[in-house]
Amino acid sequence: MTVTIPHQLTATEAEKRVKELVNSVKARFGDTVKDIEETWTGDTGAFKFSMSGQPVSGNIRLLPGNVEVDIVLPFLATFFKGKIQSVIEAEGAKLLA
Repeated sequence: MTVTIPHQLTATEAEKRVKELVNSVKARFGDTVKDIEETWTGDTGAFKFSMSGQPVSGNIRLLPGNVEVDIVLPFLATFFKGKIQSVIEAEGAKLLA
């Protein structure tokens, strides 16, 4: 699943906000999100974690004018793909506003 979130920030500010998101996720969802790993190479970040025992992974690309998030969901989560996508879009819009 790919989610594109538009923004009007500088590349530096968009990167800062996206990278701060990991700390926010740990604080808000620490009881259900475990083993968060994040690595960055240039403007592309790779992440993985487990949520309720299910693996989730993906990539984040910081592009001029938008952020693309590619997520590989576990099979059971695909039934909630629409809801997951709308939450990512809404939270991402707030983050990059």
